[in-house]
Amino acid sequence: MKLFDAVKTYDYRSLLKHNETFVFFVLLGFSIVVTIINPSFLSIENLFDLAKSSAGMAILAIGVFIVLLSGGIDVSFTAVAISAQYIAVKTLIILGIDNLALAFLISCSVGIALGSINAFLISIFRLPTLITTLGTLSVFHGGLLEFVGSTPFYSGQIPDCFKSFGLAQVFTLVREDGTKFGLSLYVLIILGIVVVTWIILRYTMLGRGIYAIGGNREAAERAGFNITRIQFFIYCYVGFLAGIMAIMHLAMIRYATPTLSIVGTELSVIAAVVLGGARITGGSGSILGTLLGVALIVALQKNLVLMGLSSYWHQFLVGLIIIVGVSITYYQSLRRSQQRVVFTEEL
Repeated sequence: MKLFDAVKTYDYRSLLKHNETFVFFVLLGFSIVVTIINPSFLSIENLFDLAKSSAGMAILAIGVFIVLLSGGIDVSFTAVAISAQYIAVKTLIILGIDNLALAFLISCSVGIALGSINAFLISIFRLPTLITTLGTLSVFHGGLLEFVGSTPFYSGQIPDCFKSFGLAQVFTLVREDGTKFGLSLYVLIILGIVVVTWIILRYTMLGRGIYAIGGNREAAERAGFNITRIQFFIYCYVGFLAGIMAIMHLAMIRYATPTLSIVGTELSVIAAVVLGGARITGGSGSILGTLLGVALIVALQKNLVLMGLSSYWHQFLVGLIIIVGVSITYYQSLRRSQQRVVFTEEL
């Protein structure tokens, strides 16, 4: 009886105050529409494929989420990822080494090094984050092409460790015709990153500092948070995640080139994070919302053509998502501030 009373008295309207609720229902509605057109959309096999193909974007989105949470913005993460990827695979090919752990070590080290450059410029010189990372986006990518190389590496040239990693599965299932499919190991990697990031944000002073900086930088400084150290962690962590994503992406497509089209997808990742409820001004957002935003963006990418729409609709919808997402979060914050004013006047 107590459980029934608790359920009855719960204010379900509070759910509507969260972006995660809106994104979930939009994703659910879109999935229903696509399933009507193509009943195989919600099949286990297709969901496994979507999980694998969205893992890379999800990892980058978590990095972008951390930056937005601190009140900054980073658009150089794709250049960091492609630099880390190409340097790692080229190093292994030159040395004649076939070792996945070394590939991750090189890729993540490059990512952290490039992330520290962003952190140095932003924290020491206090440069605007958007302008700084726009500049380093071009510097990193241009420097890679000029000083490292532009020769592509094809499947036959890539070490076998990447191919094995791309095919690794947590478990396998059997189709009716006897062929097999399974859940990619990528899912476990993204789950591990989600858990680690959630613990950092929820249970550490570092996580509180990230939220504090995004809420009010001056107040965070007065509270004793070391802004420089926190910003170095943020941008190095983004670089670290970009390094992980770089190897996963290479293992999936089995092709490496510094001119890869991953550079230029920054808006899609940012749109997913903003759609999930992260405020551009910082201090608000959740990992769950970010993952839901990624799921919706990937679902749009994979199924627009199936719905009879051209691929150009994706660019249109990404821009629209950013505008709508920013508008919703601004309206919610404005409404909360008005409620606080009314409550203060009543007191």
